[in-house]
Amino acid sequence: MYDVIVIGGGHAGIEAVLAAHRMGKKAALITLNIDMIGSMPCNPSVGGPAKGIVVREIDALGGLMPIAADRTALQFKMLNTTKGPGVWSLRVQSDKEEYKRFMKNYLLDQDGLDVIEAAVAKVWIEEGVAKGVILANGERLSSKTVVLTAGTYMTSNVLRGHTSIESGPENQPTINTLSASLEKEGVRLFRLKTGTPPRIKMATVDFLHAEKQPGTPAFYSFSETTKPDEVLSFQEQEMCHLIYT
Repeated sequence: MYDVIVIGGGHAGIEAVLAAHRMGKKAALITLNIDMIGSMPCNPSVGGPAKGIVVREIDALGGLMPIAADRTALQFKMLNTTKGPGVWSLRVQSDKEEYKRFMKNYLLDQDGLDVIEAAVAKVWIEEGVAKGVILANGERLSSKTVVLTAGTYMTSNVLRGHTSIESGPENQPTINTLSASLEKEGVRLFRLKTGTPPRIKMATVDFLHAEKQPGTPAFYSFSETTKPDEVLSFQEQEMCHLIYT
């Protein structure tokens, strides 16, 4: 019997299971692929005008994203510095492989926190109350609370041009029965669409006509616990480039 089971190992799932763990609860994170915990398939950056304040709030609540963002950042940039300080916003470009590796290793190192690699077929519900989860192999795991953060892995399709294939992000599997189990219990479902830009190799790009976008030559961090020697120095940070299409 768990106190909390979290389904999904993305940004929200990581913070949810760690919050429960910090509160002394018996918690488990269930993910389709342990190596994809903390994956950043859409945009390998953290912060910016819309989300920077959210990352700061996560830090205030003891979360992990700010620390992971600092430790795996390739560039730190304070945006909107030509305007008033009220709209300044920190953004980091993250090493997407290092970010998910950091997250995975941190979770696996937590004593008493279970990380389970499995597919959740259904939320186990009796008389309108969640009792746990039912795995694809038929195994039942009971829990007082179930937190669902499966995101784009639930009944997902990937669109490329005019083609549509049944798949999760980055050729990962998708689970169709989980959404159906919620709908059966009266949960109204609707679809959302997200756009993912193509990934290209840096060595194949001629940056001659691109506008260079350097980081900010000062120490900034998302976490109040981060020290200057725990992040890349300005001289070591990667250059970003702006292009128009």
